[in-house]
Amino acid sequence: MLNTTRMMKRLACASLLAVLAACGSAPVGPGFYRVERGDTLSKIARSNRQPVQNIVRWNNLTNPDSIEVGQVLRVAPPGNVASTGGAAGGSTRSSGAGSASASTAPRPAPADSAPSSAPASAISLIWPADGTVIRRFDGSNSKGIDISAAAGTPVVAAASGTVVYAGNGLRGYGNLLILKHNADYLTAYAHNRVLLVKEGQSVARGEKIAEMGDTDTDRVMLHFELRYQGRSIDPSRALPAR
Repeated sequence: MLNTTRMMKRLACASLLAVLAACGSAPVGPGFYRVERGDTLSKIARSNRQPVQNIVRWNNLTNPDSIEVGQVLRVAPPGNVASTGGAAGGSTRSSGAGSASASTAPRPAPADSAPSSAPASAISLIWPADGTVIRRFDGSNSKGIDISAAAGTPVVAAASGTVVYAGNGLRGYGNLLILKHNADYLTAYAHNRVLLVKEGQSVARGEKIAEMGDTDTDRVMLHFELRYQGRSIDPSRALPAR
């Protein structure tokens, strides 16, 4: 059964999704699948002719019993990963694991009330844009950092990952990208003028993914968030000093 508390804490898409994560209606890339209401991991595996353990491994799922509506899952082998043999869903749990219950728009997860408990040191980021930091993380009113620069300033991936959300369905974030880096960490990039990558796409650290803009805000800036297991933590703890 879907853990409601966990769902509320994650960005709705991969962990969104997992997390800030996003449930949108935009199509996903080849080899990926967006979880729909009523889906289970075993059902998804069967539909894509894969064993459940492959889906778990390819998506770094720490809890196969918890998938979320809108979460984007890899359902085909990555280029350098061989599929485990066996009929889909036939050799592992067939109990309706991870039943996704309610479809919702992506919502931000609550801020981390104890930032020191989240090991930001476990991930290393680069600055997602050049510019001036005009607002810092405080865990309450600001769940990330705001970087101001000229419209069109390149926005780059702070770390390698997969695009799990690309859209403007979350009020207050404008044109938003969410990248999943591993089972625990996501980064979010808001208020962009234009998005240059699509859901399901893999991006490299430092790759240009958007251009800075002022969508759903009153000035040109990038709002950048780092999330650990769905909870906002201070991005500056994982960024190099300036």
